[in-house]
Amino acid sequence: MNKSEPPDDSEKVVVDVTKHGQTTIPKRFREKLGIEAPGKVVFRETEDGEIIVEQVRSPSEMRGFAARSEASTDKPASEILREKREQHCEEDLDKKRTSTHEDHNNE
Repeated sequence: MNKSEPPDDSEKVVVDVTKHGQTTIPKRFREKLGIEAPGKVVFRETEDGEIIVEQVRSPSEMRGFAARSEASTDKPASEILREKREQHCEEDLDKKRTSTHEDHNNE
């Protein structure tokens, strides 16, 4: 099993995504996460690229969220994630270029 494959005992459900990027969180996952409708969830990307869905417990827990994220944007989550991945790729390329440049200078 590679890193991107879930363990065999994980629960999987395929859901539709509308042309507007909307989907329905299956009931059993909503119940496990304590998500009430109408409600809000947070999508968070880990350093490993995994997407975590978390319930929003209270307004006070979200204080400052918009200031440190794109929470107030009208962009779909997929576009924000794509931009973040591109940004990380550019940063990785810059690091490699710097490392290669330093290697050539040390020769």
